[in-house]
Amino acid sequence: MITNNLFNRILIDPVQRDCNKLLIVSGYATSAMAFHHLTELNNIGRTDIDIKLIVGMSSAEGISISNHNGFKQIVNDFGSRFQCSYRTSYPPAHSKMYVWLSNDEPRLGFLGSANYTQTAFNERRQKEILTECNHVDALAYYESMVGDSIYCEHPDSENLIQIFNDRVYRRKPKELVEVPVSETTPIFQPDFTTLESVTVSLLDRNENIHNKGGLNWGQRDGRERNQAYIQLPPYVYQSDFFPIKSTHFTVLTDDNKTLICTRAQKNDMGAAIETPQNNSLLGEYFRHRLGLANGAFITKEDLLHYGRTDVSFYKIDDENYYMDFSIH
Repeated sequence: MITNNLFNRILIDPVQRDCNKLLIVSGYATSAMAFHHLTELNNIGRTDIDIKLIVGMSSAEGISISNHNGFKQIVNDFGSRFQCSYRTSYPPAHSKMYVWLSNDEPRLGFLGSANYTQTAFNERRQKEILTECNHVDALAYYESMVGDSIYCEHPDSENLIQIFNDRVYRRKPKELVEVPVSETTPIFQPDFTTLESVTVSLLDRNENIHNKGGLNWGQRDGRERNQAYIQLPPYVYQSDFFPIKSTHFTVLTDDNKTLICTRAQKNDMGAAIETPQNNSLLGEYFRHRLGLANGAFITKEDLLHYGRTDVSFYKIDDENYYMDFSIH
């Protein structure tokens, strides 16, 4: 029975035993976890590891739009290394099962309580148990799920699986208003004002634009000019509102975009928010919202003309946030 250091022992160490493919059936899963896992494998030089995930409870409870968009983004960014599918049939699968393969032959199987989420694999936040199981049986169980699942990026996935904004939908269904985002995909908008939130200025402490930092971090020689970060004030980065620096989290924006973010800078404090896969994604996002060209220098007047000089974050849970840059 394995009760500690689950992330390394279940998700990292098997690659040292010639395993190169991981198959997962998990009742619940987050895109932030998938991105974090792939990033950690990259950090040890294992860019040859494939991960195939089936989210088991999707047939009963759907998928949040932040995780749905996040999974699709990871598929796009990591290519064939990552595959995510949603179970479409009843009964839903509440299982948490991990099977490692070496050249398509099963080598290690694990079964227990840990969902494929950073919360479950962080023993400081939650206690979980996994134990080794018969790897042949584990592979057979995974394969039994494949025919009743659909790829997250499949055009029909949003017709077969209910897509909602976040877990508030299940807790507070009476507060939701259906907002049509496309002709085929209803997204349910909860009242985010009930959630813990912070509002962060996009200006410096003197209420001026950062010339070579913040949204203009890339405005210096040798940098891609869209590179950007959001500077956090001390009362925010010294709190536990955002996850610790080594953790990734998914940010759903008010215009239904998804950014996978992490804290950065300031030693272990993580005094800024960035998009670690590509630091230009955040800058491109804000330039688009402001109606500016890619790579343009952002002025204080651009923000004032848009209608606000700050951005608000709402904490959905430890791995999912909502970012509001709308003007009212």
